[in-house]
Amino acid sequence: MKKTKQITRIEQMEKLYDESLSIIKDYKKSLNKLKRNQKNIKLLEDYYSKHWLKDYEADENNRLPKDLKRGVLSQDALYDLLNENDKLFKK
Repeated sequence: MKKTKQITRIEQMEKLYDESLSIIKDYKKSLNKLKRNQKNIKLLEDYYSKHWLKDYEADENNRLPKDLKRGVLSQDALYDLLNENDKLFKK
């Protein structure tokens, strides 16, 4: 059968459909993961409000091991993460 404009159009739309469906499924999967992660966010919020400053100061005074991963202690990282989470959920 000869490839017509109609067949070409249907093939193009089928490709767009497949791509869109994949993106939506990935988005839903990511959204579900994000929702399940909210208990971790709550723990980070509690840490930030109760213990972060003490831990930050200990790091500033070189009282923590040099090989300790400390990204959570940077002045903006945790705040920015919590802020971004709030924006996503419009709390």
